[in-house]
Amino acid sequence: MKEFFASMDGAQQFYWYIAIGASVIFIIQTIMTFVGADSDTGGDADFDGNMDGGDAPFQLFSLRNLINFLLGFGWAGVSFYGVIENKFLLGVVSFVVGIVFIALFFVVLRTLLRLSEDNTFKIEDTLGKTADVYMNIPPAKEGKGKIFVSVQGSTRELYAITPSAKELKVGSLVKIIAIEAGVLVVEPLS
Repeated sequence: MKEFFASMDGAQQFYWYIAIGASVIFIIQTIMTFVGADSDTGGDADFDGNMDGGDAPFQLFSLRNLINFLLGFGWAGVSFYGVIENKFLLGVVSFVVGIVFIALFFVVLRTLLRLSEDNTFKIEDTLGKTADVYMNIPPAKEGKGKIFVSVQGSTRELYAITPSAKELKVGSLVKIIAIEAGVLVVEPLS
């Protein structure tokens, strides 16, 4: 290993040390995440980057982001060392690749967090919505009918009653105004 580094100049060694060190820490972080050591057990390696005013579910300045940056920076420096002869330009390209690695991490994290959204149906979400009568609804709460209502991107078939004096026929549009004992109360749309 010593012979490998002995043949390089200082700049090339610098990029290799960063790439190898960041890779080792990244692998350890990844293993610890899959094993479960990344959970809240009292230890916290992230330092607080005040993100008030944003909706970011993650910290901008964290050990994980530093490692992601160094991973991109180091491996870009190693990869482009023989291609880009200007060392300043190589540093700029490596820096940009490191920033891209952080941005990629944010995109992946945001996508994964979207998967954890709660899309459980709650009957309260139907209040104020417009629906289609699917099965005639008898007048003055004398019986139940059925309606189709769209909630959170899916259509539901639910029981409904009406305080209206006339029967609501199949195909008519109604507005949901209340919920009584798990049954929707609807009125005709004028």
